[in-house]
Amino acid sequence: MSARLKETYKNDVYGALLEKFAYANKMDVPKLDKITINMGLGDAKDNAKLMETAVEELSLISGQRPVVTKAKKSIANFKVRQGQSVGTKVTLRGENMYIFADKFFNIVLPRVRDFRGVSKNSFDGRGNYSLGLKEQSIFPEIVYDKVDVVKGMNIIFTTTAKTDEEAAELLRLLGMPFEK
Repeated sequence: MSARLKETYKNDVYGALLEKFAYANKMDVPKLDKITINMGLGDAKDNAKLMETAVEELSLISGQRPVVTKAKKSIANFKVRQGQSVGTKVTLRGENMYIFADKFFNIVLPRVRDFRGVSKNSFDGRGNYSLGLKEQSIFPEIVYDKVDVVKGMNIIFTTTAKTDEEAAELLRLLGMPFEK
């Protein structure tokens, strides 16, 4: 399966960015570096089955096996011990990254209820964009009847752009639906 979005980047987006920002060096043109999907599960410390279903769902969503994240320190107020499983994450690069981004922009985001576009205010100052989703059921791979607990997730788009303006233009040209 070829990544349609990768071809779009090579054929259209690369030239448009080169023309708009007038880069002196072709290597300065920003590109998508990686996509990180993180699912924090504070309730998983009491329920081991919750962690298993989260790993299963995240692997269906991303097409790649996620890593179980552990607590770095003990925090008494949250009843968390060091080394306890507190979430899952997956980092997508290469073909998997472009396939996920294409699916995310064109299938998943339009399925969000009352969707008017994603905020332009979620850039970090270094050209990376992050957004949070409240539920995993908007992904087409998840069977709604099998969802026992609604779990949210954070998705971070890491780019090689040096400024937020360049990153916003890159993501817009790739198909990210920003609000007007």
